[in-house]
Amino acid sequence: MIKNTFLSSFLSGLFISIGGTVFIACASTLNSSGNSEFTHKIIGSVMFCVALLSICMLGLYLFTGKVGYLVNDHSKNAVIAIVTGLIGNFVGSTLFGVITSFSSPAIHEFAKTMCASKVALNPFVVLFYGIMCGILMFTAVHTYRENKTFIGILFCVPVFIICGFEHSIADMFYFGAARAFTIDYLWFIVVVIIGNAIGGMLIPFVKKFIK
Repeated sequence: MIKNTFLSSFLSGLFISIGGTVFIACASTLNSSGNSEFTHKIIGSVMFCVALLSICMLGLYLFTGKVGYLVNDHSKNAVIAIVTGLIGNFVGSTLFGVITSFSSPAIHEFAKTMCASKVALNPFVVLFYGIMCGILMFTAVHTYRENKTFIGILFCVPVFIICGFEHSIADMFYFGAARAFTIDYLWFIVVVIIGNAIGGMLIPFVKKFIK
């Protein structure tokens, strides 16, 4: 089970990397053509949806889409799967981030600027952004899982990007693309992971409490 979860989450990291790459590519193209930053965010965030769409359709393992279900199943196997999935997501997204940085210097430079602004954020702001992203990611995945519709993905993903909320796996790709592996990065990503986990579990916890 551990091997399959790791391989599935590794592939999810790859798809998140593709989403991150197209997001940065949109930023570079639109900025050079004189369009506004908001235009870049709209187009880039919609194109980023290809990542979560692919992950859901292929049934792959993504930490931010799974962690919320720990509320109803916090068995030993479920916890091991979450940890394994997070490691696989990290390896996949970071590895392809580093590869992308060498294959595309423009993406590397843009990612460096992006990551510098991220680590400059107040930790409490980072935590809040992580929580809000976790809520939206759980909503997107749960909507697909329960209703077999992509409507949640097509709205929730652009919303979290446009709002500037933090997605831990996407951030792993961005920092990999920036090759910015510092203590500041480590603290930043840990805070985002905690925020994503809190946000992902918030809705199922409240629903369980109501019942």
